Amino acid sequence: MDTLSRLERTIAGRLADGDAQSSYVAQLHARGAAVIARKLGEEAVEAVVAALSGSREDLTAEAADVLFHLLVLLAEKGVPLSDVLAELDRREGTSGLDEKASRSS
Repeated sequence: MDTLSRLERTIAGRLADGDAQSSYVAQLHARGAAVIARKLGEEAVEAVVAALSGSREDLTAEAADVLFHLLVLLAEKGVPLSDVLAELDRREGTSGLDEKASRSS
């Protein structure tokens, strides 16, 4: 099992039985999807800032935060990582420009 799959399982467990006093994921869950989404946005902005002015290590840390918070949001909304990976598989071999154009029509 890969790192993201293990993390997804851990997050699911914390959403199901986590104590908000001792689990960050449970705290986020208690605050709801809107708070989780905002947190993901904050982390994405921090990743952009790190990419533009930080070190490689800063970007690595911020990218990990983005992935973590994305997995929390996906779990909160009941979207399994396998669905996201299947969508990426579906897009494989398609030009990014063509894929983007197909979504706007």
